[in-house]
Amino acid sequence: MNIIRSLNRRMMKSRSGSAAVEFAIVAPVFLMMILGMLGGGIYLGAVHSVRQLTSDVARATIAGADEGERIFIAKHYVKTNAHSYAFLRQDKLYISVEDSDIVANQFDVEIIFYADELPIWNIAGFFPFPNREIKGRASIRNGGFSA
Repeated sequence: MNIIRSLNRRMMKSRSGSAAVEFAIVAPVFLMMILGMLGGGIYLGAVHSVRQLTSDVARATIAGADEGERIFIAKHYVKTNAHSYAFLRQDKLYISVEDSDIVANQFDVEIIFYADELPIWNIAGFFPFPNREIKGRASIRNGGFSA
């Protein structure tokens, strides 16, 4: 009986495997947190890029005299500048420029980015990411401001 007690005391004092057990418990949780933050950052970066591109296209198209010319300017701007925005691919962008139905003397620019090829969808099963279709919308007055 004494042998069993002394063996139990030695085992209770021994801490040699506790670090490995703690690591096995904490590491998956930490890894999931890191992956979630990385995926969220990539998604928010893509959303920001779409919205910034939409605003830039709207500012560029103010020079157009009519709707057709604004559409041409918008498509040309996207064709020449889309590569400089983070996470965006030109072939996944769809542009709409049209006169506003709501406000007279104003036009709307909408860009839709289909984010199917972003790397975050590989971990999407673990995290609830929003829609794969990212939209940006901007409205701007024809010819600038008039009092």
